[in-house]
Amino acid sequence: MKTIIYSTTGDSSVLQLADRETPTPGGGEVRVRLSVSGVNPTDWKSRRGGRGELPFAEVTPNLDGAGVVDAVGPDVIDFAVGDRVWVYLAADQRPYGTAAEFTVQPVSRVVKLPDGASFDVAASLGVPAITAHRALTVSEDGPSRLSPGALADTIVLVAGGAGAVGHAAIQLARWAGATVITTVSSDEKATLARSAGAHHVVNYRDSDAVDQIRAIAPDGVDLVVEVAVVPNIGLDLAVLRTRGTLAIYANNGGSELTVDIGPLMAQNVRVQFILVYTVGQDALDAATDDITAALRDDALPVGVASGLPLTRFGLADTAGAHDAVENDTVGKVLIDIDIDID
Repeated sequence: MKTIIYSTTGDSSVLQLADRETPTPGGGEVRVRLSVSGVNPTDWKSRRGGRGELPFAEVTPNLDGAGVVDAVGPDVIDFAVGDRVWVYLAADQRPYGTAAEFTVQPVSRVVKLPDGASFDVAASLGVPAITAHRALTVSEDGPSRLSPGALADTIVLVAGGAGAVGHAAIQLARWAGATVITTVSSDEKATLARSAGAHHVVNYRDSDAVDQIRAIAPDGVDLVVEVAVVPNIGLDLAVLRTRGTLAIYANNGGSELTVDIGPLMAQNVRVQFILVYTVGQDALDAATDDITAALRDDALPVGVASGLPLTRFGLADTAGAHDAVENDTVGKVLIDIDIDID
């Protein structure tokens, strides 16, 4: 099979197209013939060495993807050859990521794709959608699962609504019945956030951004889904209601945060940090179940008309795909592997 590999960390030049023997699934594993691979910031950060030394002599990058099961290992009963699926966390402590023609994964990291859901949608899920689900389900007064109506009477503020996680958070929150406010930095990104389903869009650079949000939510927002807490902490605390939740899934804009404990304590604010690699299998299973339900309702479309532009590369140019994500390309970066898979 053709696969992208790297055996040392570094910039995108360490990525090489290679021919390798197609792996065979073992017990509890399936092999997926991949159609599309999705690229996340973690993929290039891991390649650069952000997660330490490589756990294997040779690694195929990329956590997310979609395709068709073409072989099943012993004792696998929930999947069959021909099943359309999406894959998540493929390269997390495993050598076989999704930048390849085939990947072998444990069944816990493979999810059946409902009829009608495209491989582009499926490859755009994984880390962004699971992160968004977790952020929307950690409030003390909120639901632990998402479904239509689960977030009724809830006001959610999504910071960075034009990003992949922000896009998924808008869509999932809207599907679950929330009123969704999002903050962006430009008119272009505001258009994307509205296309994703945000009810209200505020430019966080406006001097009256807090007043704009408070006009929508006079009693404060119930939940903030935060991508850049260091620069945004002042706005977040100014708009959160008592017993509100600040769910932080990234450290864009800075890695060290200093806060005045008094206001947080006075308002009984819950601060929840989120990293999909350590949330535990129960949380992952809950997320994939609810995401599948949202897919059946066609609630997670992608593409510019749905607020998430797609930028595409071929497998041989995986380095270019990684560079695009590292350089903050707006929307989702996908790698086409086998476009003829039905």
